[in-house]
Amino acid sequence: MFTAILVFWVVATILGYDLRQDSFDIGKGLVLCVVVLLVAGAISRFTIRLLVRPLNMLQAGITSVREGRLETIQVSPTGDEIEYLGESFNKMILELAKSKEEVRLHQEQLEDRIRARTEEVELAMNRALAASQAKSEFLANISHELRTPMNGVLGMIDVVLDSRLEHEQREHVEAAQQCAYSLLVMLNDLLDLSKIEAGKMVLDKVAFDLRRLLDDAIKIYVAGAQAKGISLIAEVSPEIPEQIVGDPLRIRQILGNLLANAVKFTHHGSIRLRVHAAPGDRDEFEVMLTVSDTGIGIPAEKLSDVFEKFTQADGTIGRQYGGTGLGLAIARQLARMHGGDVTVRSEPGRGSTFEVTVLCELPTIDMLPLDDASLLARSPRILVVEDNLVNQKIVKAILAKRGLEVVIANEGGEALEALERSRQEQRFGLILMDLQMPGIDGLEATRRIRRDALWVNLPIVAMTAHSMNGDRERCLQAGMNGYISKPINSAHLLATVERFLVTAPARFERAAAIGGPMREALTDRLVAEDADLAQSMRDLLLELTPERLERLRLACDRSDVDSILLEGRRIEQSASLIGLINVSDRARHIEEAGMRRDFGEVRTAIESLAEEIAELQRVTK
Repeated sequence: MFTAILVFWVVATILGYDLRQDSFDIGKGLVLCVVVLLVAGAISRFTIRLLVRPLNMLQAGITSVREGRLETIQVSPTGDEIEYLGESFNKMILELAKSKEEVRLHQEQLEDRIRARTEEVELAMNRALAASQAKSEFLANISHELRTPMNGVLGMIDVVLDSRLEHEQREHVEAAQQCAYSLLVMLNDLLDLSKIEAGKMVLDKVAFDLRRLLDDAIKIYVAGAQAKGISLIAEVSPEIPEQIVGDPLRIRQILGNLLANAVKFTHHGSIRLRVHAAPGDRDEFEVMLTVSDTGIGIPAEKLSDVFEKFTQADGTIGRQYGGTGLGLAIARQLARMHGGDVTVRSEPGRGSTFEVTVLCELPTIDMLPLDDASLLARSPRILVVEDNLVNQKIVKAILAKRGLEVVIANEGGEALEALERSRQEQRFGLILMDLQMPGIDGLEATRRIRRDALWVNLPIVAMTAHSMNGDRERCLQAGMNGYISKPINSAHLLATVERFLVTAPARFERAAAIGGPMREALTDRLVAEDADLAQSMRDLLLELTPERLERLRLACDRSDVDSILLEGRRIEQSASLIGLINVSDRARHIEEAGMRRDFGEVRTAIESLAEEIAELQRVTK
């Protein structure tokens, strides 16, 4: 434009000069204009070719690179800065392309390495899972293989101790019992640790006598304390109820670990166990067990370490005193599962004080254990399915001491045959079922029993040394109602048996299978021979029926025919045995309406039964 303006200015000057001299020629002017246009076009073309086109090519190359295409641009050989800039830009593109290729190759190598490492990790993980599974199977197998003979040793020792022994003989047997329990504690610690770490430890909730549990727990350590000249003193506060609800086996395990440590690390002085309670929310209360000793004590900086797994306050303790270092770690975990904790105060040379808190509950009426006469009066036979002869004798001896009749089956097939033979009498009120047996095992036998409608509500309790992770869930899924670990603790076994016989009164169900005239004769005989027992049974029925009425109402709301028939049959059978004819008739009415699926009539019959129960309660008061 500048050049064109300059040329036009020259032409205008020439034409202006000619006009001023009056020598203007139109032809000359046209020629000048044409010359100006040609010159301007030539200059424009030259300028575009020399400057604009190289710049456009450079701009296109930059845009291409910005869009990710690392391609060299075409550079015009102008011999100036634009050509230099274009060549420099092409070098940069080549370097970027080279770097990009190197990055791609490196990325491929990295992906290959990641893929290889991932495969290695997956392989290692699979190996770890296989090792963990092998460990679990090993623990399960070793649990069964060790607990079974231990069950025999401890059970037979209990049986011998219950017999008449001379003083020296009793001392020898008690010493053997102490050694067996020490071995059992170590075994239980290793197995319980596996269950706690996997989150599979489940607490039982049964009614038990805490004072009796304390006595049993202390007896194990009395001999060891006396041998060292240490006094072992227990103080139980009077506000502790006679019966509490919790897991007696685990509470005893907590207390046993604390007492074992106290005896182990105390060489003179005394060990004192104090037990007291504090009220909690609703029916809960807090039980505090304090174990104080005058032993070697623990340094302040080591107090937190004593609750760590496989850890002791001093590395030399394990060599001097022995032990696995698991007792206190397990005790704290079990206490926390009970809603409490374990704390410690200690001073080297002056002893230690461990305080345990656990939350417990008060038992309901149907959880309370019966005395021997009541249990015997309400109990049919118990079927024990166990392949080990020693275990058979032990369980039979424990139950026989309470006057209970036991039938033995060596494996699941024999159990099914025994049930089939008793189909008419319905004489079994409870089955204690081992899991690992030749032939039909306990789980399969339970599944087959549950397929028969007659045995749907018969209580089945697993009784096994296989107490590893998941065993309880498999038992419940198979249709079992409870779970007892071996070695069998006699108190725990009796408490479990009593609980299931109380919550499902088997004698009532057996009597209900007998015809009307015989049933009336049995009722008359019961009232004539034991009026107090008959009255206590009526009182128990009146205590339990309101809760069963509530279950009936809920079952009716859900149109649950099976539950309606079950609860109605329980009330009808119980009432008929003790002569409460009106109650029995109304309960039978509920069953009949339930079988017709007439839920409106079921509701009416339930309210009629509730009125009858309320009237009986008013009269008995």
